[in-house]
Amino acid sequence: MRVGILTAGGDCPGLNAVIRAAARRLMTHGHEAIGLRRGYRGLAEHDWIELDQRSVSGILHLGGTILGTSNYNPFREEQGVEKVLSQQTQDPLDAVIAIGGEHTMMITRRVQEELGIPVVGVPKTIDNDVTHTDYTFGFDTAVQVATDAIDRLHTTAQSHDRVMILEVMGRNTGWIAVYAGIAGGADAILIPELELTVEEIAAAIARRHERGKDFSIIVVAEGAQLAFEGGERQLVRASEEVDQYGYPRLGGIGAALAVELEQRTGYETRVTSLGHVQRGGTPTATDRLLATRYGAHAADLVMAGETGTMSALKGTEMVAVPLGEVEGIKTLDLRHMELARTFFG
Repeated sequence: MRVGILTAGGDCPGLNAVIRAAARRLMTHGHEAIGLRRGYRGLAEHDWIELDQRSVSGILHLGGTILGTSNYNPFREEQGVEKVLSQQTQDPLDAVIAIGGEHTMMITRRVQEELGIPVVGVPKTIDNDVTHTDYTFGFDTAVQVATDAIDRLHTTAQSHDRVMILEVMGRNTGWIAVYAGIAGGADAILIPELELTVEEIAAAIARRHERGKDFSIIVVAEGAQLAFEGGERQLVRASEEVDQYGYPRLGGIGAALAVELEQRTGYETRVTSLGHVQRGGTPTATDRLLATRYGAHAADLVMAGETGTMSALKGTEMVAVPLGEVEGIKTLDLRHMELARTFFG
């Protein structure tokens, strides 16, 4: 078999570990692994590289992806479908392993259903919001980066008697914010799934001051909305632009919240936005192991003919989930937020 491997969408710690594991698993069983550069663009434009033991050696710990990535969607690009079909006629692949987030999974399903190319998906996102899998690789690394930032902000907040706000990624969900917030000892957390008003946060800060705690740490997911007791809600946007999927470009809720809290409490408030730092760099040991399991399992599914599926983690087991079932967003289990609330204020 000749099996293509591609990475699509945003980069994420652990991508190279998936590539390495899938390629090595295929090679071990006598199959050929082909790297498709820059996501589905590589499939459409025949931008391929052969993956052998040498090319995937030494990449386990590396961030980013040796194959490059893009948001190329053959169903939206001019002549995209025709290019893919032409390449498959001239130099066919027997299957494709596509590593990406929820949008990549939707494209991957259509590639098999409409173009007839056998595919297996591997879920990838630091946000941990792909449905039908318990955890995605990259999430643990992002939480570790955010937790480290909280630890560092604690010392400067305490030294200067300040309120410190940390803005983390999470357009639709608060997985990173809540996990890092609990691990780092945050005094309040804002997430998209659950409303927490500015007045409630200000009250939590006031309670801390009454106990002699003159500093506070607030963690906020970029997709959370500013909410007020009167019922007003505000989604803070970095600009009026939208991305290629029509979503607003988020960012800045930390700064907006800082203004509101300073006005209500009188306490000096500072903001740190982690941004893309959460997506880059070396994956944690947990993410290296999880990504390796995903890659090997995806290769196993291809070799077993179980295509049209996504590799998923259920409990401690790797399972196959039909791509047609992978829809929507996996929101935070609010029991985690209930635990976090124990430590607010």
